[in-house]
Amino acid sequence: MTPPAPLVGIPSYHLAHGRVSGWVTGGFALPERYVSALRRAGVRPVILPGHDPSPPEEVLAPFAGLVLAGGGDIEPSRYGAEPHEAVYGIDQERDSTEVELAAAALDLGIPTLAICRGFQVLNVLLGGTIEQHLPDRLGPTHGDPSTGRSASHPVRMAAGSRLAAAVGEELARCTSHHHQGVATIGEGLEPVAWAPDGLVEALEPADPRPWFVAVQWHPEATAADDPGQQALFDAFAAEVRARAAAG
Repeated sequence: MTPPAPLVGIPSYHLAHGRVSGWVTGGFALPERYVSALRRAGVRPVILPGHDPSPPEEVLAPFAGLVLAGGGDIEPSRYGAEPHEAVYGIDQERDSTEVELAAAALDLGIPTLAICRGFQVLNVLLGGTIEQHLPDRLGPTHGDPSTGRSASHPVRMAAGSRLAAAVGEELARCTSHHHQGVATIGEGLEPVAWAPDGLVEALEPADPRPWFVAVQWHPEATAADDPGQQALFDAFAAEVRARAAAG
């Protein structure tokens, strides 16, 4: 008998009252491309709706993997900065939820895939800082999330990294829509991928630790028709299945 697909938790976006026409309250949601990419990889995504007052270890107990998805900016005070005027989409409850879950996942050895905002959450969790508005230095080369504008560019991977093992040493087309990036890198992390302008595009643990990969671009955006992007979800899913099988 084939074992059931292991569960992967994904914290969701909070939708304020009025965001969905006809709803009398707010809600929680997640772009469907994350769900589709994980299902293609053979795991079962479960959307986590907002902050759970239970201990994060208890919240993660049913799951063999964790995904941190894209979204608005992290509250700058979390990395000791004053907010730039372009900072948007602050949701301090989501910040707390994702930082707590990511910390617990690392402690428990739960495989974690962090995407865009999630990449930044992991970096801040481990003591790193964020460059708050890349267009001040690089122009709009990585997109503009406030207007929904995306950018496409190649990404080069470090040979020998987990990321390169999953997707190869270069992806010719990566979709980005972020205005922030890593300023200083968190403790125990190392950069393993770069855009042509030198911006760090992926982080991994420098020493053997629980499996996690954090990428600044959006692999879910094109994974349905780009095997290289889907391969990242497939590699994550293989680790999730191994975790589930180990009990």
